[in-house]
Amino acid sequence: MRTRLVVVFLVPLVGVLLALGGAYAWSAARSVQQEFFAERLGDLSYFVTSARQALRSGNATVIEGEVARYHDLYGARVAIVDRSGTPWVSRGLESNVLDEAATDKVLLALSGRRGETPQAMLPWSFTEAVMVEPVFNDGDVIGAVMLSTSMDAPKDTITRQWVLLAGASVLAIALGLLVVNRLANWVLQPVRRVDEAMEAIEQGHMEARIADDTGPPELRRMIALFNRMAEEIERVVSRQQEFALTASHELRNPLNALLLRVESLAIGLGEEWEGDIEATRDEGRRMAQILDALLGLARSGNNSALAAVDLAELVARRVEAWERVAAQDHVRFEVALAPSLPMLTDPIIVESAFDAVIDNALKYAPPGSKIEVSAEEAEAYSEIVVRDHGPGIAAEDLERATERFWRGEGSEHKSGSGLGLAIASDLLASVGGQLRVTAPPSGGLTVTFRFSKAVDR
Repeated sequence: MRTRLVVVFLVPLVGVLLALGGAYAWSAARSVQQEFFAERLGDLSYFVTSARQALRSGNATVIEGEVARYHDLYGARVAIVDRSGTPWVSRGLESNVLDEAATDKVLLALSGRRGETPQAMLPWSFTEAVMVEPVFNDGDVIGAVMLSTSMDAPKDTITRQWVLLAGASVLAIALGLLVVNRLANWVLQPVRRVDEAMEAIEQGHMEARIADDTGPPELRRMIALFNRMAEEIERVVSRQQEFALTASHELRNPLNALLLRVESLAIGLGEEWEGDIEATRDEGRRMAQILDALLGLARSGNNSALAAVDLAELVARRVEAWERVAAQDHVRFEVALAPSLPMLTDPIIVESAFDAVIDNALKYAPPGSKIEVSAEEAEAYSEIVVRDHGPGIAAEDLERATERFWRGEGSEHKSGSGLGLAIASDLLASVGGQLRVTAPPSGGLTVTFRFSKAVDR
C-alpha cells in the first residue's frame, strides 16, 4: 500500500515538474539565444555602415582596424566582400576563402536579399552562427558584410541554467518524496495497527485494542469501530467459554453417576452381558474424553491434541459402535477399509465428525437399505467416504448442506436441527481436513472426509 501511495502522489508531481521544467528550459534557451543574436545583429549593422563608406571610397584602412579589434575582442570572424563576392577585408578567414555555407549566404546578400534571422534551437544542434547583410549604395548592392561567431557563450549560459533547473527539480522531487513518505506513514500507521490487532485476536489475544490518536479522521473512526467490534467479540467468546465450562462441568457429574450405575449393574448381570457392559464403558470413557476436550477448548481456545491415528481402525471401531443402532432401524453397514491408514490428527475430533455424519445417514436411510463406509489412501491424501441410499439432496442445494440449521425439503418430519453436517465440517476444518457433500446419480448422499497425506509408515 505504501508503494501505491507513493506512486499516486509522486508520479503526478514528477509529471508536472517535467512539463513545467521542460517549458521553462526551452523558454530560457530561446531567450538567451535571441539576446545573443540581437547583439550580433547590432554589431553587423554597425559594420554595414562602416563598410558602405569604405567600399564607396575604396579605402579599407579604417574598416580593417575595426574588424581586427572586434575579432581580437570577441573572437568572431568578420568579412567584407565586394560586389564580385571576393573577400575585400577579412579577419579570421584562412586564405580569405569562404566556406560553402558562408558563400551561399553571401551570394544571397549580393542579390539584394537580407539573410534570415537565426531561430532559436537546441544548443547542441549547431556550433557557429553565420549572419550576412547586404551593403547598399543608392539602392544598388555594392558588397556584403558577413559575421561568423561561435555559439560557445550562449551554450554555456543555457547549460548552466539547465543544470540549475535540473538540480532544483531533483530537490523538489526529493522533498516531495519525503513529504509523501511521511504522509504515507501518517495514513498507514493506523492500518498497520489494525493488522497487528487482528493478528493478535486471531492468535487468541482477545484483549488486543488499537490506540485511535493517530492517522486521518476517517481512519480514527474506523479504529473506534474496530475497537467496539473487538470488545463485542471478546464478550461473545467469553460467554461461549463460560457456557462450555459450565456445560462440561455439569455434564461430568451425571456421566460419572451413570458410569457408577453401570458398574453396579454389571455386578448383578451374567457373563452374557459382559460385551454390552464393556461397550457401555467404552462409550462412557469416550464421553469423558469429549468433555475433557471441551474443557480444554473453553480454557485455552484450542482443543487440538494431535496424535498418530490409524483412520481405518478408528472407522471400524465407530462403525461397530453404531451397528446396534442401525439394526434397530433395519439398516446395515457395508464396510471397505484399507489395511492401515496412519494419520497425524486429533482422534476425538475425527470420531465426533464421523459420528455426526453416521447419525445423519441413519436418519434418512430407508429400512432395509445399507450405508456404505470406505476408507482409502490416495497419492496425496486419505479419504473416508460415507454413503447412504436415502432421498438425498437436490444438486442446487448441495452447497447449503453444511450450513447451520439448514434442512432439505421433505426432512421436516425427521428429528434433528440441521447441525450434523455443519458441525462435522467445522470439526474437520479445525484439524486441516475437508468435508465434501455430493449426490450420486443413483440417489442418496455421499459425504467425503479428506485429510492431508498419511504419515510415513
